[in-house]
Amino acid sequence: MMSHDRRTFLRRSAVLAGAFSANSLFRQAHAAEFDDAARSVAGRAPAEVAQNEDYWSVIQRAYSVNPDIINLNNGGVSPAPIVVQEAVERYNQLSNEGPSYYMWQILDQGREPLRQKLAALAGAQPGEIAIDRNSTEALNTIIYGIPLKAGDEVIGTKQDYPNMIEAYRQRAERDGIVYKQISFDFPIEDDDAIVKAYEEAITPRTRLIHVTHMVNWVGQTMPVAKISDMAHAHGIEVIADGAHSFGLLDFKVPDLHCDYFGTSLHKFLSAPIGTGMMWIKAGHIEKVWPLTCSANPDAVDIRKFESLGTRSFPIEQGIGEAINFHEGIGSRRKQERIFYLKNYWSTRVQSIPRVRLHTSLSPEYSCAIGGVSIDGMTPGQVAGALFDRWKIHTVGIVWENIRCVRVTPHVYTRIADLDTLVGAIGEIARG
Repeated sequence: MMSHDRRTFLRRSAVLAGAFSANSLFRQAHAAEFDDAARSVAGRAPAEVAQNEDYWSVIQRAYSVNPDIINLNNGGVSPAPIVVQEAVERYNQLSNEGPSYYMWQILDQGREPLRQKLAALAGAQPGEIAIDRNSTEALNTIIYGIPLKAGDEVIGTKQDYPNMIEAYRQRAERDGIVYKQISFDFPIEDDDAIVKAYEEAITPRTRLIHVTHMVNWVGQTMPVAKISDMAHAHGIEVIADGAHSFGLLDFKVPDLHCDYFGTSLHKFLSAPIGTGMMWIKAGHIEKVWPLTCSANPDAVDIRKFESLGTRSFPIEQGIGEAINFHEGIGSRRKQERIFYLKNYWSTRVQSIPRVRLHTSLSPEYSCAIGGVSIDGMTPGQVAGALFDRWKIHTVGIVWENIRCVRVTPHVYTRIADLDTLVGAIGEIARG
């Protein structure tokens, strides 16, 4: 029988090997099964694989979601796969064996391999990537850190995320900048019309444009690259809010042509809750001041944005296993599956009397998030009925000119769950 000391040594050795070693937890738990599933669909286009339920059943089994609730609010925060949960738990146990030793001398050394892996996923240089806790922290760091003076103008929209809107309003109150908002009626399937709306708001004082890559309320995908190209032609920089796009859409951050980008990793990447990433284009880092203290606030080193003091190293290291899991599926295959799931339910409810869709069915303008409403009912009433009668968890959206229920599936979502949703919406609309 293996001794306690031997088991402890092997467990500790496995954890210290890290997420990017040949002995990663993902490799131990899923690599063989994922490889077999991939071979079963080899040579098939991602859009075809998106409809292969045998393949996706392998992915679904890797999650521990509650079978008594149909969770269709993955736009807020997504559950992590079991292997990611286990990684956080193991790193937490290790940390508590000797916190100041294992955290600062062991686990803290794992941030650089993680930075490199995130950079590869983002198509960026490691020196452009900072690891933080969510989109709000990433984007607020940029919003507050960019050198703007009284009278400088920023253009955003009324449909941007509230935490970013409030950050600009605080800068306006504190520094005298001018924060302007344009408004859209989604869905829109016209890039030129979107770009024109931003361009028409520009004045000689405009210094910055803020764009939400995937609008969280209804899932509208915005043409960030075209907006960025237009803005740069006017000498204006662009911040992209990628909270819902990273880990979902198959793209590289530089493809957006923006100057700054922030995202949450606990949404479609399925990393531990409370993880995020900030990207600042090389050449801009020096001028952006960090939110927290730094001995060299004007340094060109991206690490100046990570001076948070004591943090959760176990959560950070769990990101690595989430990347392994994501890459085990493949970015394009994952995007096509979630788009298929979104269109599966939305195309089936659009013909039901009183039901309205608020999201495009085109892959150019949508992917995971879908908005739906029922005439004569508030979003809260619809969302409440879905949960009370069918235990379907969604969220009612009432924001500016948007009134709908947001429905967001993920890779673990089963077709049977969406069939339940379709039946429920039909019954509510008829009732």
